[in-house]
Amino acid sequence: MASKPLISVITPLYNSAHTIAETLQSVQAQTYAHWEHIIVDDASTDGSEAIVQTFTANDERVTLISLNTNSGSGYCRNRGTETAKGDYIAFLDADDLWHPEKLERQLHFMKDHSCAVSYTSYLHIDPAGHPTGTRIVARPTLSYCEQHSNNYIGNLTGMYEVAALGKIEAPLLRKRQDWALWLEAIQRSGGPALGLQEDLAYYRTGSKSLSANKWKLIKYNYLFYKQHLGYGTLKSVYYLLRFFWEYFLVRPRYIQKL
Repeated sequence: MASKPLISVITPLYNSAHTIAETLQSVQAQTYAHWEHIIVDDASTDGSEAIVQTFTANDERVTLISLNTNSGSGYCRNRGTETAKGDYIAFLDADDLWHPEKLERQLHFMKDHSCAVSYTSYLHIDPAGHPTGTRIVARPTLSYCEQHSNNYIGNLTGMYEVAALGKIEAPLLRKRQDWALWLEAIQRSGGPALGLQEDLAYYRTGSKSLSANKWKLIKYNYLFYKQHLGYGTLKSVYYLLRFFWEYFLVRPRYIQKL
């Protein structure tokens, strides 16, 4: 690996004209400058693509891939992963933001601890970008079993090393693709993934309508076990119940009100 690894940042984009410029600027503001930013536009109709083009015209590190047909965020992430040339791969949605030192601190953390999969703590912001007073704390370590019971990795904070794991393709699920991707990453690494307990990203709430209603996600959690992992009905129901036990009794320990 090069002494200064290239980090590939992948952003799926669909009708996010009101936030995409700020997201791109948060990557450009990184103190670690050796990155490429791949934006995959999912046939947007609101001018998002034109905004990204103003960035590609002025920064050769920014690449735009335009799809003719709307194919979903999972497909976009996979298309970006396929294109990526980086030694590490990270993800950032088109409405989320990064702390300026996110990549630098996380890369040093991974090198210092010789880990192939890492993630960080992060803060919630409202649609206008103001803090909501909620902090999601990264678990110090995360085993395959723990990630299997609940998704503890905020997708906007995760990063993995390509040389150690290869490129990981997310399943084309309606939801929970990120859960599946990080579970696969931990499995390939031999685990555990390591959490950097610093607030290095900002998750915009209110703009992800399906994720905002946790009850609507019950069926997607079930399908994660049933369809993605291939479990039978009873086994899927069992792990769904374990998911809720983890979600209501364990996960709250890692949510702080500031």
